[in-house]
Amino acid sequence: MAEIGKDIKKAKRMLEEGKLVAIPTETVYGLAGNALDVEAVTEIYLSKNRPYFDPLIVHVGELEVIKDYVEEVPQKALTLIKKFWPGPLTILLPKKSIIPDLVTAGLDRVGIRCPDHPMTYQLLKSLSFPLAAPSANPFGYVSPTTPEHVNEQLGNKIEYILNGGDCAVGVESTIIGFEGDESVIYRVGGLSVEKIESLIGPVRLSVHTGSNPQASGQLESHYAPRKPLLLGNIQQLSLDNIDAEVAVLSFREEYQLSNLRRQIVLSPSGNVDEAAQRLFMALRELDKTDAAFILAEAVPEIGLGRAINDRLRRAASSNST
Repeated sequence: MAEIGKDIKKAKRMLEEGKLVAIPTETVYGLAGNALDVEAVTEIYLSKNRPYFDPLIVHVGELEVIKDYVEEVPQKALTLIKKFWPGPLTILLPKKSIIPDLVTAGLDRVGIRCPDHPMTYQLLKSLSFPLAAPSANPFGYVSPTTPEHVNEQLGNKIEYILNGGDCAVGVESTIIGFEGDESVIYRVGGLSVEKIESLIGPVRLSVHTGSNPQASGQLESHYAPRKPLLLGNIQQLSLDNIDAEVAVLSFREEYQLSNLRRQIVLSPSGNVDEAAQRLFMALRELDKTDAAFILAEAVPEIGLGRAINDRLRRAASSNST
C-alpha cells in the first residue's frame, strides 16, 4: 500500500523524479504526474487503465503561468478565471506544443484549472511544471474523496498519497470551452451552471459523447460502482426487484422497503451541496454491501444537483449495458 502523509516537499521531490503522487483537491483526489513528461503521463494512463482517447486535465498554481501552455485566453475565460480560480472550474483553451498530445488525446485544446486546496496549491507553486491529474481511481470507477479511497484502489500502483483530508466539494470540476462566441459546458461539476451564467451569460450544455470525448469525464459510462446501479423511482425499483436485497441512495427521504439491506441519505435537509460532497463516499459504502443492486434517485436539477444527476446517470449506464 502507498504511504499517506503530509510532506509536500516529499511529494515535490517524487514528482520531479517522474513519479506519480496522489494529491488532494477541493473536488476529488487526483493522480498527479508532470504534465510535460510523456513518460509520467503514460504512467497515469497505465495506472488507471484509462483509454488514451480520454484527455487529462492540467493543474497550475496561478493564472500567470498559463501563458506558457496555451495560445490565447478569451475575455470570457479571463473573466471566469479571475472570479472562480482557485476553484472547481476547468477551462479548455488552445494548447501550445509544450503540452504533449498524449495529455489532450490529440486534441488541439487543453483543459486547465487551478485547484482550491491549500496543500496542492502550495505544491503547484513550488513546481516548475504543471501537473496532469485525473481522479485517482481505476478508470470508470467511483472517484476518491479521501486518502483511504485512493489507497483502496491504487495503493499498489503509487508510493505516496498527499493527505489533505476529505474533499470539500466532492464532484469533479465543471469544464467549459468556447466555440466562436458561444460558451459551452462539456462537463457539469463543482461550479454550478447558474454561477457561470450569472457572470458571462447563457451557455450551451454538451456533456454527453460516444468514444471521442472533447474533455475529461464525457464518456457515457463512468463514475460507476461495481454493483448494478438502477436510477429512477426507488419505490417502484424496489418492487421490480422484490426478490433481491437492495441498497438505497436517496436524496433526503428515508425509505421503508421490505428488501432493504442498507440506505444512505445524501442530505436530510435537502441541500444539494451537501449531497454532492457525500455522493462518491456513499456509492463506495453501498458498493461494499452484499445487496444485489443499488437503487438511486435523481436530485433537484439546481446548482450542484446537475452534477450529481450527471454522475448517477453515467453510473447507471455503466451497469445497464
